[in-house]
Amino acid sequence: MNNNLIPRTALVASAGAASLVLAACGSNDGASAGHDGHGSSSSASVSAAASQGEHNAADIAFAKGMIPHHRQAVQMADLAPGRAESAEVKKLASEIKKAQDPEIETLSGWLTSWGEEVPAEGAMDHSMHDMGGMTTDEDMDSLKKASGKAFDTAFLEMMIKHHEGAVEMAKTEKADGSFPDAKKMADAIITSQTAEISRMNSLLGKN
Repeated sequence: MNNNLIPRTALVASAGAASLVLAACGSNDGASAGHDGHGSSSSASVSAAASQGEHNAADIAFAKGMIPHHRQAVQMADLAPGRAESAEVKKLASEIKKAQDPEIETLSGWLTSWGEEVPAEGAMDHSMHDMGGMTTDEDMDSLKKASGKAFDTAFLEMMIKHHEGAVEMAKTEKADGSFPDAKKMADAIITSQTAEISRMNSLLGKN
């Protein structure tokens, strides 16, 4: 009897340890692109909070809305290297892409951990066009055809509106959301994009 008990106990302990290792690995993936930069302790808290369901409908709406919103901003930024005349516009576009690509990954990770569907790449239904600051297909086509100073002006004017929409979405998340890391990201978006709006207005000579 005792001989059979020992390996069973060892198996249970081993399985428990393995599940803890797997849980730790999973949490590292979810927060690698977060804003707070606290490493594994933060990623563990993100994973734990998500698995415990510490989120609400506002958090889900924020993630599902901000993903296509950010994707469009990155799409606009990707046009700048080959079309912009101003070095400042090119630099700004690069910074926007660098900031928003990781946020898209983080938002997608939250939705997956909550059992929610991540918006598909290129999927733009009518409701998404109604989100604050989203660029219309016609305006995007015009931007793709522009170059030089005309591109710089159009890019800055469109991105200001785009950022203003993102700031409003982030303010809604801060007011109505409950997931701590989503509210933290919303706060970071408000801070960074408000500063970029001021910077873009300066480039347009509006400040």
